[in-house]
Formats: sequence, structure tokens, C-alpha cells
Amino acid sequence: MRLRPLAAGTAATALVLALGACGGGAGDDGAVTIKIAYQKFGNFTQADELFTEVKEEYEAAHPDVTIELVPIEASQNDYFTKLALMQRSPSTAPDLMYEDTFMIKSDVEAGYLLPLDDHLAGWEDWDQFVDAAKEAGRGDDGSTYGVPMGTDTRGLWFHKEVLVDAGLPEDWAPASWDDILEAARAIKAADPDVIPLNVYSGKPMGEASTMQGFEMLLYGTGSTLYDADQSKWIVGSPEFVESLEFLQTIYAEGLAPTPQQALDPNVANTVASEWLPEGRLGIALDGSWQAGTWLESGTKPWPEWSETLGTAPMPTQHGQAPGAVSMSGGWTMAIGAGSENPDVAFDVLTHALDQESSLDFAVSNSQIAVRSDVAEDAEYLESNPTTDFFSSLVEVTHFRPATSDYAQISNAIQVAMESVMTGQQTPEEAAAVYDDAVVDVVGADNTTAG
Repeated sequence: MRLRPLAAGTAATALVLALGACGGGAGDDGAVTIKIAYQKFGNFTQADELFTEVKEEYEAAHPDVTIELVPIEASQNDYFTKLALMQRSPSTAPDLMYEDTFMIKSDVEAGYLLPLDDHLAGWEDWDQFVDAAKEAGRGDDGSTYGVPMGTDTRGLWFHKEVLVDAGLPEDWAPASWDDILEAARAIKAADPDVIPLNVYSGKPMGEASTMQGFEMLLYGTGSTLYDADQSKWIVGSPEFVESLEFLQTIYAEGLAPTPQQALDPNVANTVASEWLPEGRLGIALDGSWQAGTWLESGTKPWPEWSETLGTAPMPTQHGQAPGAVSMSGGWTMAIGAGSENPDVAFDVLTHALDQESSLDFAVSNSQIAVRSDVAEDAEYLESNPTTDFFSSLVEVTHFRPATSDYAQISNAIQVAMESVMTGQQTPEEAAAVYDDAVVDVVGADNTTAG
């Protein structure tokens, strides 16, 4: 990211002085501290890079403001747990936080987040954000609680040399799940030391297992988790069982990492930093952001990545229309409901997510832009050879159910996946346990038969 000077004497400076005069969370000398909490784990350093530079720039322009960075070094599930614990105490609650879109509604329900509508009404840049991205930051009450930072899609990355050695074409483009399984079997036959296929599964990988793994399968069957028309969760779904059967197949046949490897919380870092660059993995069902690791500015620069790796859409189960499937999510910046200086916090937020910072964030982290002025910028368009491919998947993408109980449902999915991949339960048994868990969470009246 580029450091740039900020104009001193802004409205935020006046706010700080006013807050200092009345004591609203400021020190005796009128100083204000804004605490930013975010995830920093393995190769996942995007937020750290952004907020470190925001801190330097903002403090230089606003001497009365101190930005305290609180990087949480934890895997995804543990990050959400630790962030929730922070929010329960005024002494540790952050003013600003890095908030996954799927957590917004449950965190609103818990009273952790501040509605931003009044602040956003006075921010002229808000019109630059695309409507679909704005929707991801809304609560059940229609108010906005998170400002989007970027979005993503998911597809298949593959190591061209590994596939060619297995007798597959360099421009491999599977049309069904069977095509993926056939390719994985060919890779295993050609070189038993290469992991044929990685699909995240199990509790340690948290939402990555649910979204990059299970939902990419389930939504590819034509089914879903949630019937939005009825506002009910789907249970007794044959497609749910079929998605678990795919996982059972790849683990039972040795087409995936070993369960021990797959249940390592660091496996995503291993995929990006070791297995793909070293040709130890053939195919990875993963996200658009992966290239950010291999760029010159990434945590594992790999100049040859764009020539070595190919990409393909994840096909639907049998190749049925629309032929491909993707899932999209993303992160937002949110303000804590207990912040004593929400106006200053919002001013920091607008700096972190202005056009230049958003452009840097999108380019350095291979994000799909959520601001129109970033999406049209030549630097963004030329920054990554996979940008067009992953952006094209927006046409076939899906979003997770936007409900406050989704996090608990996601956990039940991870349990089902892990029980199947480790051979503890059959897909039918794991699906039945999942169904019971859903009923326990939402009540039988809020479910419908698949």
C-alpha cells in the first residue's frame, strides 16, 4: 500500500477537541484512542497491512488521536470467539473491528455493533459502493452495520504440470463432479506423493470448511441450506447427503489430504505457501484471494504462479444449468456499539475505505472490488491475471443465508463434514445428526423438508 499525507484540521480533529473538552472517552489532555481489532493469522495479513498504514497516516494528520491496533492471531473460529469475548467488556471492546459478513446479524442481535446509517448519510463515498456489497452489511432491521472492504468468489485452482503428468490437458475444465473425481484419480495413479484434491473440511477450518467446501458442493446440486421464500431451514435433504458422499469418496479413496493434514488449522496456509508452489497438490477448491499470497507484496512471493497454475469454474453436480457454481462472502469494517468515540471511529473508517486505500487493499489482496471507482481503475484491472476469471463467477455465485442463527448452522455442517471425512459416520448418519442440530437451533416450525 502507498503512504499518503492526510490534510490536517479535518472535521475529525474538531471532534476530538470537542470530545476532549467534555471528557467523552478522551484523556485529560483531550487525546482520543481508537482501538481496532482484526484477524492476523498465517498468510492472512491483509487487515494488518491496511490498518498499520492507516494508523501511521491518520495519527500523523491527527496528533490528538491514537490508533491502537489489536491483531488477533487465531484461526477463523477462534478469531470470532475472541472478538466476541472482547466485546463483552467495556475495557476491551474495540471501537472498530474487522467483521465477516456472515457474523453481522448475529453480532447485531448480541448488541455488539453500532448502526451506521446516520454516519453513512453524510459520507459522499457511500454512493461508490455497489448495492450487493452494501446488502451484506445490513442487519435484520434494515440498518447498515458494516461497510464492505471487498468480496470474493470461489473456484478451482490447479497445477498445470501435475495435471499434464497425469495425462490431463493444461486447459482442464471439468464439467461435473465426476470429471473432478476422474482427474483426482488420475493424479493419484501418476504420482502417489501428490495430493490430488483439497476441499476444506472439518471444524478447525471453520467457515472455510462450510463455505469453500460444503456449500460449493450443496449449491452445485441445485439445492440450498435455507428456503428464503418460506424463511425456513431445509432438513431431510437428499442433496445434503450427496454432498457429504462426495467428501466421503475423496477421503476414502485417498484423493484428499489425510484427515490429520486436513484438520490442521494451518492447512490453508500450507496450501498456498507449500503444496501449490511445490507441486505437491494437484487441484484446490479455493478462493479468488489466493493470488494475493503470491504477488510481490504477498507473504509468499511466487513470480511463476500465473504460468504454473490454471483456474476453472467449479462445475455443478452433473453439469446441469448454469453449469458452474460459486459462493461469495467478504469482510467489512464495523463500529462497536460501546465505542465512546463513534464519530472519530467513523472518520478513521472512511480513511481506511476511501478510494485509494480500497484500491490498494483490492490489488494487494486479490479482492473483487466493491467500490465502482476501484473496479474501473486501470491499476486494479491490470493487477492480476485472474481478476477477470474470478469476477466472471459473480454471475453464478450464491451468498450464505443472512440470518442471525447461521453461525450455529455452519458449526453443525462442520461437525457433519468431520464425522464423514474421518469415517466416524456415514453421510446418511451425519446428515441426520445435522438435521437434529438444526431443529435444536431454530425449532421444528422453522424448518422444511428438502
